[in-house]
Amino acid sequence: MLYLVPNLLGVVPPDDVLPARTISIARALTHWIVETPKPARAFLKTLAHERAIADLAMQTFQAHTAIAWLNEGHDVGVLSDAGCPGIADPGATIVAAAHREGIRVVPLVGPSSILLALMASGMNGQQFAFHGYLPVPADERAQAIRRLEEDSRAVKRAQIFIETPYRNEAMIASLAQSLRGGTNVLVACDLTLPTETIERRTALAWKREDPARFGKRPAIYIVDAA
Repeated sequence: MLYLVPNLLGVVPPDDVLPARTISIARALTHWIVETPKPARAFLKTLAHERAIADLAMQTFQAHTAIAWLNEGHDVGVLSDAGCPGIADPGATIVAAAHREGIRVVPLVGPSSILLALMASGMNGQQFAFHGYLPVPADERAQAIRRLEEDSRAVKRAQIFIETPYRNEAMIASLAQSLRGGTNVLVACDLTLPTETIERRTALAWKREDPARFGKRPAIYIVDAA
């Protein structure tokens, strides 16, 4: 079986975030397809894995390696650097290959920053879209923000996206300047961590906030103009 194993969103005791079944299965898996080996080993170490970490078979995302292991009779875990494999993270190609081979795919329960932010937003959980990263250049970013606002207003859909932590301050300033004053904006930082911060305000209200406190923190953004 191919197990999709959610990773932690930051440094936190696994028992605080992951259910017992997820931890139990991850502790027993000996073959892993991972986004990056170093954080994968660190995560498995926090789980108190049954085997020495150095003895585990581990390969970066390669579908042919995963399929070869699965066809040899090994259960295989898929692990992203943070959150759920295949959701705003690599992993979909491995899952697609497993489906083509008729191999059972088992998604395990764990944190998804996208869904956690949406749950906490009070925005439209019936219709929403995830856009990954918006453009970096200021003018292109502002245009993209306005397009998301127009779409949200037209079809009553919450718009979700992420940003590199060191650009959070610029993103929040751009949202405040680019959106109409009454459009709602949620910023969710450090989800599941002791420093978790979830704040929802109108774009006009964000103009009065100092975004410096969000600097260098993993964040999810939701815009809802409905």
